[in-house]
Amino acid sequence: MARLATQTRTGRIDLVPMTFAIEGDRLVTAIDHKPKTTTALKRLENIRANPEVSVIIDEYDDGDWDQLWWVRLRGVATIIEPPDPQRPADGEGGTGALHRAAIASLVAKYPQYVEHTPTGPVILIELVRWQWWSARPDPD
Repeated sequence: MARLATQTRTGRIDLVPMTFAIEGDRLVTAIDHKPKTTTALKRLENIRANPEVSVIIDEYDDGDWDQLWWVRLRGVATIIEPPDPQRPADGEGGTGALHRAAIASLVAKYPQYVEHTPTGPVILIELVRWQWWSARPDPD
C-alpha cells in the first residue's frame, strides 16, 4: 500500500492512497479511471502550490509482525499533463515522452491498467531522500 502526502496552501497535510512505479530515483503515479468526486483534484492543486511531497509504502500483517516494514520517500513533484498533438513540445523529447514512459511503467506493474490505461496527468516525483524500517533484521 502506498500513500501520497501533499501540503495545502494553509499548511494542512492531505494524504491519498495511490498506485506507483519507481524508475531509478523517480516515482511516478497517474490520475486514472477510478471514480473521483471531481476532476479538480486537491493533490494536483497542492503540488502546484508546494511541490515537496512524501510517500509512504508499507506492509502490515496483523498475524505476523515479523513481516512489518515501511519505506518513506521524500521528493519534489512535477505534474506532467497528457500529450497534446497540437503542441510540438509534447513530441518525443518533451513532456509527452515523459508522460508516455510513466504510463508504460504503471501499465507494466498493474494488469488492471492494460484495459484501462490512465489518460490523466502524471505526477513525477524526483526522490531526494529514502528512509526505511523492517521488523526483520535482514529483510528480503
